[in-house]
Amino acid sequence: MKLILGSGSPRRKELLLQIGVVADDIRPPDIDEDPLKGELPRPYCERIAREKAMAVQADRDDIILCADTTVALGRRIMGKPQDAGEAAEFLVSLGGRRHQVITSVALRRGDSLWERTVVSAVKMKRLSDDELNAYLASNDWQGKAGGYAIQGPAGAFVPWISGSFSAIMGLPVAETASLLQAAGYPLYKERK
Repeated sequence: MKLILGSGSPRRKELLLQIGVVADDIRPPDIDEDPLKGELPRPYCERIAREKAMAVQADRDDIILCADTTVALGRRIMGKPQDAGEAAEFLVSLGGRRHQVITSVALRRGDSLWERTVVSAVKMKRLSDDELNAYLASNDWQGKAGGYAIQGPAGAFVPWISGSFSAIMGLPVAETASLLQAAGYPLYKERK
C-alpha cells in the first residue's frame, strides 16, 4: 500500500508532516476546475475534491488523498485569480467582511471513497491602497483561492477566524487523520 498525494501544494505536504505522514508519491491530477452553472461553493468544492481523487491513477491497494479549498463570499466562488487585477478585486470584495473558506478532502482506496468537508469563517480587514499594492507586488496571491493565503503575508490582514486554521491553509489535519485511519492507513503505527 502506497499513499499518493494528489496535489502539488507544498502546504498540503507540510500539513501532512504534522501528523507524521510523508506521501510515497505526488501526482497532481489535471481536471477542469471550472464551476458548473449555478453551482454553490460547498457542492463545488466537494465535487472538485472527489473528481481529483477519481482522476489519479493508482494500484487498487493504494490510498489517494486529494483536497480542494474554495473561498466563498456568499454564493460567489472566488477561485484562483487569473491576474493581479482579479486578485485586487477579490481582496477589495473580502475587505471588512466575513467569508467562508471551504476545504473538502477526498480519500480513495480501490472502489471506496471517504470524504470530509470543513467550513471555516474568516474576516479580512479593509486594506489600504498601500497594503493592497504591496501585497499584489509580493505575488503571494498567485495560485491561491480568493487571492490570499492565511499563512503568508496576508495573515496580517486576518484579525479573526472561526474554524480550522489548517483547513484554511488547505488541509484539515484532524479530519484528514481520521480519514486515513478509516482507509486503513497505519497512521500511528510502524509502516511495513
